[in-house]
Amino acid sequence: MILRSRLCRLLAFLISPGMLAAQSDDLLTRIWDGVQQAQKKYTSGCGTITETRTSSLLVKPMVLRGRFCAEGTTRFMLEYFEPAPLCIRYNENYLNVTTGGKTEVLEVGRSVHRAQSYFSRENSVGNLKKNFTITVEEDSRDFEMRLVPRSDAFHRRLNYVVVKLNKRDFLLQSLEVDGKSGVNSVFAIDVSSVNPKIPAETFEVYKPK
Repeated sequence: MILRSRLCRLLAFLISPGMLAAQSDDLLTRIWDGVQQAQKKYTSGCGTITETRTSSLLVKPMVLRGRFCAEGTTRFMLEYFEPAPLCIRYNENYLNVTTGGKTEVLEVGRSVHRAQSYFSRENSVGNLKKNFTITVEEDSRDFEMRLVPRSDAFHRRLNYVVVKLNKRDFLLQSLEVDGKSGVNSVFAIDVSSVNPKIPAETFEVYKPK
């Protein structure tokens, strides 16, 4: 259940750029407009991902390296090569997690769609203001948004989330998720190909029987 919840939240953040519609000040308006344009311009993408995971239970940070591909908001593939093979595929309503030659099949569409709608529907501004304290900064290269939970619903699971976007193309550059479980994960994302033609089998999943 912990893995399922964590993956649903990760998927929602990675494929729901609508979450940036948090406030109406000039900077966030500029970010929101840029993300909306990027969402229309870039409908698919592939690249590499490096997750640095820290925890009080780990002697040293665990570094996971792999690749990913995404198509729209309904298909996503993340494959780690090291330190151990792990493949995550999401297609429409189903999530497959393959490790050690075994595949766990989960029906998570409702959870992912609920998270996506929360961050992208018309009242997302009010939702985020109610549930998060939000700060936005920019430098010469990045936009950075930090969300700290205010409501119990999110505070029970998260300490904070930090999203970084490239100022040039408004693509996701990094995501940091600090959870109440004591695990902090920073995902460094390098999009190497935009709008590629991705083979259908990349997102092929097993479904519950």
